[in-house]
Amino acid sequence: MKVDPYRIVLADDHAIVRQGIRKMIEERADLEVVAEVGDGLELLRLLEGLTAHLVLLDISMPNLRGIEAARELKRLRPDLKVLILTMHKDKELLYHAVSAGADGFMVKEDSGRELFSAIDKIQKGDVYISPSLSEELIGDWVKASHGDFKPPGERLTTREREILKLIAEGRSNREIAALLFISVRTVESHRASIRNKLGLKKTADLTKYAIRRRYTLPSG
Repeated sequence: MKVDPYRIVLADDHAIVRQGIRKMIEERADLEVVAEVGDGLELLRLLEGLTAHLVLLDISMPNLRGIEAARELKRLRPDLKVLILTMHKDKELLYHAVSAGADGFMVKEDSGRELFSAIDKIQKGDVYISPSLSEELIGDWVKASHGDFKPPGERLTTREREILKLIAEGRSNREIAALLFISVRTVESHRASIRNKLGLKKTADLTKYAIRRRYTLPSG
């Protein structure tokens, strides 16, 4: 008795990445790539009229990013499995993948040797996590799946977010102290706490993080 193949959609804005993954999948008769897309919104439109079992979804998609696309897919098609693909071993990305309902989180460097293992686990109803992730990150996935984990940015206090915003604006410790009516030593203490919570040591990295999280946008 012939079994219908497991139908997979590839969603990545790099055609060469899609081609490489397609070539691997085509080695197995029980798997079939039924569509490829390079855009998050295009993915949602495509799946309105397509039968598929699994989406391999790059986290950095144009127009609608991978996490947002995953969340919308799970809302529209709860039965559809989603494997997030990323270049980054990032706690916050992992947390957001879990909260979006993803069924797996694969670091792209693992895809060559782990792709079939990931697909097989997800097809069986299990969760897949890249083995190259640290035990700490895997533990965070388990915590997040039970609602017990907060991403680093959500661990910052209101005062720490305020100071991070000023750091991103290029303010010195002395300027921050004057603006917030606190001592320079208190600013230094907050900066140390922010660095520890985010795992970022350089001011440039703190600035990039603040911009990415939109802490630098004006309020109101």
